Amino acid sequence: MKLKQSLLIAIILSIVAIVSWEAYWRSQGYYPNLSDEKALWAKERAKLENATEKDVVIIGSSRAYFDLQKDVWEKETGIKPIQLASAGSTPLPVLHDIVENTNFKGTVIVGVTPGLFFSTTFPMAPPWNRMQSKVDYYFNMTYAQKANYFLSVPLQKNLVLMSADEEEWADDIDLKSLLKQVNLEKRTKSPVMPPFYNFGDVTSDRGMAMSKRTATDTAFANSIIRVWGFFGKRAPPPDKNATTEYFVKDTEKFIARGGNLILVRPPSSGGNRIAENKFLQRERFWDSLIGILPIKNYHFEDYSQLKNLTCPEESHLSKEDAEYFTKELVNIMIEDQAITNSKTKNHAF
Repeated sequence: MKLKQSLLIAIILSIVAIVSWEAYWRSQGYYPNLSDEKALWAKERAKLENATEKDVVIIGSSRAYFDLQKDVWEKETGIKPIQLASAGSTPLPVLHDIVENTNFKGTVIVGVTPGLFFSTTFPMAPPWNRMQSKVDYYFNMTYAQKANYFLSVPLQKNLVLMSADEEEWADDIDLKSLLKQVNLEKRTKSPVMPPFYNFGDVTSDRGMAMSKRTATDTAFANSIIRVWGFFGKRAPPPDKNATTEYFVKDTEKFIARGGNLILVRPPSSGGNRIAENKFLQRERFWDSLIGILPIKNYHFEDYSQLKNLTCPEESHLSKEDAEYFTKELVNIMIEDQAITNSKTKNHAF
């Protein structure tokens, strides 16, 4: 009898603790959000195995992830794109994966963030390794990992206390992240990275959008801008020749088998754009790249309806502006016969 009572008390206390913890974090403004983890990327990557020539795949870094809205693309074209872009990454490893490990010959949209696209081909460098690790995870994912992911998704969608991310944001609330917030005196005074808070919301099919707080809270957006400044000051010089050579080789293979590859330069603004104009000049990087291959390309500065878009944290568009950007860009591409509008049967290329 005492054992049953003890078990009942333990269950009640556990429920009270969980409910209290959940209620506390909701009172602090948190809400349930999916983790943008490797398993989510792998789930999206699996769609490539049965993709057809009509399908569209988006690769790139976080600008292609935030600024190209899947639902808007589908509304305008009838095709919902496969989103394989990844924050802080070069798209080169996933393009190589598509070329070498699939028979896909539909449309690949390559988002170009100059500082990442032209960064490196060194396997252990963060921009490369972040993307390659997702590709590797897809091929090596175990049944246990698949089961763990699918069981965790309903919890992530409904419980704030499940808020934790592989990115290890400063505002994650799992125990490991909370312990990291304890500041201990260090013997060496190395530069300390500013707090990097999560500023996006992701859906189960990898639709990413900037959070409302980032778009409306200037102080919060400025905290993200400080992180971009920290990264920018410590970024190694770009390896333009090696990255261009790697990209051209895979692109030529993809085009030769009938694929359609399109380059897109999403918007940036403020100090971020000033730094790009200074250190990653359009003439030297973007213009040089598009001059090598006969592929369609779209730079936001070339279109009156896109060139004045402003990024709240200087690097990504708000959800509303991303929807506008996607709609306008898609219609430009359709008019240019770069992509297919399956709703009107107006085939491109």
